[in-house]
Amino acid sequence: MKTCCVILLALISTGLFACSKHPTSIIKPARTDAMKLKVTVGSAIFTATLLDNESVVALKTKLPMTMNMKELNGNEKYYDLPENLPRNASNPGTIQTGDLMLYGSNTIVLFYKTFPTSYSYTKLGRIDSPSGLAAALESGNVLVKLELEKTSKQ
Repeated sequence: MKTCCVILLALISTGLFACSKHPTSIIKPARTDAMKLKVTVGSAIFTATLLDNESVVALKTKLPMTMNMKELNGNEKYYDLPENLPRNASNPGTIQTGDLMLYGSNTIVLFYKTFPTSYSYTKLGRIDSPSGLAAALESGNVLVKLELEKTSKQ
């Protein structure tokens, strides 16, 4: 019985040591490359931070793109993509100025005002500094160019 306990303890200790030896090989660090988006509206340029989800991965394969975004409700611009993207919609409760979201599976929405909502969206990212975004977007339909911004790798 004593021998079995010693052997069992040795096996457990060896297993714990092996797991703690290389923890970084199990957990991958988050990628920081290509998670920034350059958003150009006329002469105004904004930077957005993209989320790491399936919708963003699919969207990035379509970039760069120029969209003729249409006005809706005095607080957002939208563009219908020709193809669907994966989605994982939820209700954010409140839309924030600078939110970039997917409505349904193919409508990209860029919000330029903060307001409460009962609709569900898939979050794509957010404009880092939305100051001036409303002024750039408020004038009816606008051309908006989205392109990945080059950033350093970890």
